[in-house]
Amino acid sequence: MPSPSPQASQSREAMNPESAAKTPEIHGVFSSQEVRKVGTGTTTRKSVHKTFWFVEQHGDEIVCQPLNTNYVPSGPKRSITMDELLSKFAPEPEFYQNSVFPKMQELYTTIKRGDEHLQKGENFSAEHEYSTALKVDCDNVRANFGIGLTYLERGDTSKAQNIFDRLVKLDSAFENEHRHLFNEFGIQLRKNKMTSQAIAYYQRALELTRNDENLFMNIARAYLENNDIPQCIDNLLKALEVSPQHLPSLKFMAWLLQKKLVPQERLADVNQAITQAQNPKPQSTENQTEQAQAE
Repeated sequence: MPSPSPQASQSREAMNPESAAKTPEIHGVFSSQEVRKVGTGTTTRKSVHKTFWFVEQHGDEIVCQPLNTNYVPSGPKRSITMDELLSKFAPEPEFYQNSVFPKMQELYTTIKRGDEHLQKGENFSAEHEYSTALKVDCDNVRANFGIGLTYLERGDTSKAQNIFDRLVKLDSAFENEHRHLFNEFGIQLRKNKMTSQAIAYYQRALELTRNDENLFMNIARAYLENNDIPQCIDNLLKALEVSPQHLPSLKFMAWLLQKKLVPQERLADVNQAITQAQNPKPQSTENQTEQAQAE
């Protein structure tokens, strides 16, 4: 099965230092073939369609992702079994070494330069690097977040809207590995008064994850900026349902009470949530046993 040579492995670790501690068991390019019928009647003939995949294994999970026309992994990932890999895929070590790995390294380096420019506030230089990266992989999450942030930093909400529309369609944009970029993009949406987009952005994240108190609280912030107090309170209460002692949500709720922004009809619900936080229910014996077993 294809995996980088020692030289390629060293290059990959230099390209991304974190990879040294997370070396996958399988890492390389594989191909699959599909026989298709072309034409009709007497003109029918068979055509073999070959697809290249970037495959990685981490523990028991094997994930494959198609290569785009620029020879970099792009698009949705899917999990496969070892049996599927062995029976339906063929290793392509030379193609990986000669074509795919250099392109992946080049793409990573380009995005890294963009990140460095963005951190220094050099937005136009950052935009150039991210644009170059997106020509190679239009679905690259880091490059999309990066160029979106450059637009938001300079208040170009029209171009930022285009990036927003793309990001909300990319499930991978909401994965934990992009959490920092995800949070920063949401903050910048609110700062640029794109509150409706911020709400849709956080709600999309909720569709892809289990209940998350931080997402509910961020939605509450966006609703506050829209002067929609009832929805703000509803989402703060949802955050506290998920995590009754979530300190940022409790502080937010206390601020609303202090400013007398909580409508009379919602005071009972708000006070109940605060009381529950101050007097948490003791765990049942069954829950304590489950927690001890998990530990």
